[in-house]
Amino acid sequence: MGKLTTHVLNTAQGKAAAGMKIEFSVLEGAAWKLLKTIHTNNDGRTDAPLLADDALRTGQYQLVFHVADYFQRSGVNLPNPPFIDQVPLQFGVADAGAHYHVPLLCSPWAYSTYRGS
Repeated sequence: MGKLTTHVLNTAQGKAAAGMKIEFSVLEGAAWKLLKTIHTNNDGRTDAPLLADDALRTGQYQLVFHVADYFQRSGVNLPNPPFIDQVPLQFGVADAGAHYHVPLLCSPWAYSTYRGS
């Protein structure tokens, strides 16, 4: 059965982004419905998949990573307003039986993502 996972890497300091807040939503009609708010663990991952097995369905999803808040709490002196505040990643799940892994690599100045395995 399929599953959806994520993790976050702090590329500015070369470590996992522990304690980053992530909001996870699904697109219902024209509006995003918040499914859960989670925080990454010490490895920069969530303790469990965001969705797994029958809970993972085809559709549009969004992860909103609270990047500026994470770096501010980590002691990084950011400008006001921060260059990168929140990073919304919208993506589609076309095969509910597959593993979708959506990582975020970030610093206060840049971010990237990809479909991982």
